[in-house]
Amino acid sequence: MSGTSSWEVVRGDPGPRLAGDALRLVGFTETPAGVLVRRELPSAVVPLIASWGAPYRVASPERPGEVVAPREGFVAGPGESWADTETTGPAACVQLNLTPTGAFRLLGGRPVCELADRAAGLGDLFGAEGTRLAERLGEAAGWEARFALVRDFAAARIAAAPPAAPGVLHALERLHAAGGGVDVAALAREVGWSRKHLAARFREQVGLAPKALARVLRFRRALRMLGEPAASLSAVALRCGYCDQAHMNRDFRAFAGTSPGAWLRGRAAAGPDAPAE
Repeated sequence: MSGTSSWEVVRGDPGPRLAGDALRLVGFTETPAGVLVRRELPSAVVPLIASWGAPYRVASPERPGEVVAPREGFVAGPGESWADTETTGPAACVQLNLTPTGAFRLLGGRPVCELADRAAGLGDLFGAEGTRLAERLGEAAGWEARFALVRDFAAARIAAAPPAAPGVLHALERLHAAGGGVDVAALAREVGWSRKHLAARFREQVGLAPKALARVLRFRRALRMLGEPAASLSAVALRCGYCDQAHMNRDFRAFAGTSPGAWLRGRAAAGPDAPAE
């Protein structure tokens, strides 16, 4: 990108009605000087992006040739690879980050695995209600009014949906607490299910099987550690439970399309003004 770019980031509060289902609420506008491309890495978060500016194009290597670019915004499901988002701006959005089980409830009990490694427009997922949300955001007077619209939209859908299965919630909590370092067979025994049943319920209510989610959580833990000053690649690999640094490198290429070293160099080159993840 060349020339002058600008952006604004405003943090909101998901509020008590979304406690346990939503993690973060943020509004942002950005006007890039040219084509702005970001690589979004896999995580255990499901973002809802409600947009009233220029659309974002979303493409994933898992779905070659498939590009999603709904003007009203989208929900991006969990996955085992990166996705690239692209806009020429000016773009304006509210982003609500949901837990996987929060996304399951937002979708009204629809299997989250239907969104694995893909994004779907708000209109496709929620019909006229999803399209109208984006329109109302564009008409709203200020960020607090926009945040209230998104909170109300998500809270109403979640309140009308069945809760996630207690066994899924327990297993998910254990995986998060251990950074993915939990034996899946032991996890299945803890909740009193077979491994096959645990995997099926996870795909339905989380979007990924437990083993796949564990790999993603380990990768995210490695990302955080690599962001620490003077982080050693070999030490991070050991602390995160990889067999060796080569094992960590393979996961980075699968999840980020690059090596840990290249990721660190790219992060440094982005500079202090790069938008936060």
